[in-house]
Amino acid sequence: MKISKKDALMWFEFFSILPEDEEPMTKQKEIIYSTFAQIEAAIEHRNNILMSEIKGLKTLKNRTYFVGNENKFPKGCCSCLLGTGLGAIRKTNKCNIECKFCYNYGELNDIPPIGEGMWEIGGTKFYEKDIDLLLSIHKKPTGVAYVYLEPFMEIEKYYSVIKKFSDAGIHQHLYTNGTLATEETLKALGEAGLNEIRFNLGASKCSDKVIENIKIAKKYIENVGIETPMTPEFFKAFFEKKQAILDTKLDFINCAELHLNANNINNYYGENMYISRLGYISPIWSRELTLKFMKIADEEKWDLAVHDCSNNTKFVRDLNLSSKEGKWFGASNYGCEFSKIPYEVFLPILRDDNFKFLNEEELPEGYKPGELIF
Repeated sequence: MKISKKDALMWFEFFSILPEDEEPMTKQKEIIYSTFAQIEAAIEHRNNILMSEIKGLKTLKNRTYFVGNENKFPKGCCSCLLGTGLGAIRKTNKCNIECKFCYNYGELNDIPPIGEGMWEIGGTKFYEKDIDLLLSIHKKPTGVAYVYLEPFMEIEKYYSVIKKFSDAGIHQHLYTNGTLATEETLKALGEAGLNEIRFNLGASKCSDKVIENIKIAKKYIENVGIETPMTPEFFKAFFEKKQAILDTKLDFINCAELHLNANNINNYYGENMYISRLGYISPIWSRELTLKFMKIADEEKWDLAVHDCSNNTKFVRDLNLSSKEGKWFGASNYGCEFSKIPYEVFLPILRDDNFKFLNEEELPEGYKPGELIF
């Protein structure tokens, strides 16, 4: 079924006012899935045109796209997409700023602590003294990442743990907004054995202080880059300070396609949205801006790697991880982050006269208004 945009809008206006506890019937689900497929096909067509204009576009064994210096492609991403996955290590449950794109937006004061003196690794609580036991029992991952939320809130607690994983030969990277980093703490991370640090430069709106910290980090840590959800605000701020950022000699820029959850989606209410493989919901401009960003980087021959960390890449990541874990053929944790699809967020794109479906057909018998049998 290739539903028309007009019919899709009519039905989605109906779906958006359904009671929370009312589950769509089978034929209604066919209409819903047809609408999502139509939107996604149109988005993919637009993105394919943008990709065709990037002359130096490269792939990582057909698992993701990037431009630039392949030797600077982040090793943490290689672990995600080619290795045994990326183990998340959680410690800090606080952050010093609040970003509209944050997946924990609005609940930063309610994030439960990991536990006094404890670390969460693979969903299990460990004391630091348990890490040697863990490494002696489990097969070592190709990489681990320090996430959740801003590690520089208590960065001194991280050094000895980083040293343990470094001694075990495991690649480690750490995420930060960079606002609390200092030369002393960045040096200590490098000395502890941190391999890679990723600055969410969009969190600080490309502040001069964080740009300077990126430059300082390059003195002590082997791989230094930016990883930020691609938004119009970040795109604009980056190019206003492009030369200063490139002068830091950073190695990579990961342009993450912004996907939304129940915490942050209202911050983007009214934007044109799509749903990727019935999973992540994203504003359509996020990946479009990434591809435009990559085209500029390619044409200007920036000496770094710019990675298209799209919803497609996240899909590949979960497939790779399930494969390495020995799960059944086709298993993946990729899926929708909403317990009930928020149909109303797709009304703007269906009402946008400038957004067209590629092909449209009349609704089949039994699916038109007044004909659908419940």
